[in-house]
Amino acid sequence: MTEALPPNDANAVAAMARSNSAMAEELGLLIDGATGYAIYMLDPQGRVTIWNLGAERIKGWAEAEILGRDFSIFYPPEDVALGKPQADLALASALGRVEEESWRVRKDGSEFLASVTITALRDDAGALRGFGKVIREITDQKASEAAILRREQHLRSILATVPDAMIVIDESGIVSSFSAAAEQLFGYVEAEVVGRNVAMLMPDAEKHDHDTHLRTYQETGIKHVIGHVRPQTAIRKNGETFPIELAVGEASIAGERIFTGFIRDLTKRHETERRLKELQSELVHVSRVSAMGTMASTLAHEINQPLTAIANYLEAGRDMIGVTDDAMLNELAEALDLATAQSLRAGTIVKRLRAFVEGGDTGFQIEQLDALVEEATSLGLLGAHEAGITVTMTIAAGRDRVMVDRVQIQQVLVNLIRNAIQSMAATTCKNLTIATAPDRKGWMKITVADTGAGIDEDVRERLFEAFATTKEDGMGLGLSICRTIIEAHGGRIWADAVVTGGTAFHFCVPLAADGDAND
Repeated sequence: MTEALPPNDANAVAAMARSNSAMAEELGLLIDGATGYAIYMLDPQGRVTIWNLGAERIKGWAEAEILGRDFSIFYPPEDVALGKPQADLALASALGRVEEESWRVRKDGSEFLASVTITALRDDAGALRGFGKVIREITDQKASEAAILRREQHLRSILATVPDAMIVIDESGIVSSFSAAAEQLFGYVEAEVVGRNVAMLMPDAEKHDHDTHLRTYQETGIKHVIGHVRPQTAIRKNGETFPIELAVGEASIAGERIFTGFIRDLTKRHETERRLKELQSELVHVSRVSAMGTMASTLAHEINQPLTAIANYLEAGRDMIGVTDDAMLNELAEALDLATAQSLRAGTIVKRLRAFVEGGDTGFQIEQLDALVEEATSLGLLGAHEAGITVTMTIAAGRDRVMVDRVQIQQVLVNLIRNAIQSMAATTCKNLTIATAPDRKGWMKITVADTGAGIDEDVRERLFEAFATTKEDGMGLGLSICRTIIEAHGGRIWADAVVTGGTAFHFCVPLAADGDAND
């Protein structure tokens, strides 16, 4: 017979029972209220003992259908075949708690990705009483995460291939993103730039303006750069400055403004524009040269007639003197003979010039270099003695057969000699040197050196261009024609500064080969 409890103890037990019942009811309501989670209990063998409304919604089984059934029904067949349900319980029993993401099966056979937590439940003595399971479907979440990841990867792949550099900064001008194109453009790797002020990519002169524009925009909303494409100057890691085109956009993320700058290197564009201007200038130059060629051809034709007439008059004068014993008349006759010869020679030069300008036959043949040089100097040195000029001739022996157009090469020599004489007009030391010497194999070098005022380095670089001259009244065509003639012979012409003062002009002409012969 059971002993009755005292009234006070009976009341306490009854109150505790009501309290426990109320707590169990509230706990049940709480569990059933978590409809976003499948919460259920298993006995130590894995049979379902408690099943909330969230489990019914997510998995599809009603409580009456599932209580007492083995929980392996929730696993895909391949996982059941591998023994995963029992392995999960064994692992939870050993560790106390297991969390994972894996696939689960609904009542209709469809599968879903779940976040699974299995907790081993033990009494105060440590005996296993069962397992608590919390399941949350994450199929849509993972799909969204995967979609976001794909979009991010797609965006990164686009940004990695965009030819323009891209830099993202925050409201303080601190760099948060630095594209691959920006790395190539500036020479920095992303880690060297992220977290630092973007002003590090600007020359000192523009850093202050950038900070001022950013501060002004934050305070007033007035845009100086945003929404516009404007030229700027940037600086590379190696300190080199270069022109850029900058476009800046603005966005707001979670209430924070960010600015994205797209940067295009204008170095090549500026170089192209500069080259285009040079080409335009060269086209104008070529048109002027063409016009001068036409004029030279016309002048050559017109000058040749009076030169012929002069020669005829000189010959007539010589014939009128005839043979005489008068010494003075004989000297006069000799002077007339020389004048006639030089007039005819001048006519030949003009004729050759005209043929050259018009692209006619240049008359290459084997010539004796020493005779060619001597003949040219006899014309070029007219008046040199009276001007106080000392002439030194150094002709290389045994190297005198050259394949040239005699008149054209003499034209070059006369032009260089006359230039040398003019350059020494205002100097006290007047020494002119004309020399020939072997050059590279198969070539002879001819040099005309003076002790004149010399030529500035910047002028020397363009000395052989048409219309480039150091003379106040010069047209700048003589040396250009000389270069054209020498290059037509396959040679080259250049000028060097003389250490003691003055300029030395050199040009090369080809030696005649052993098998060469005049027609």
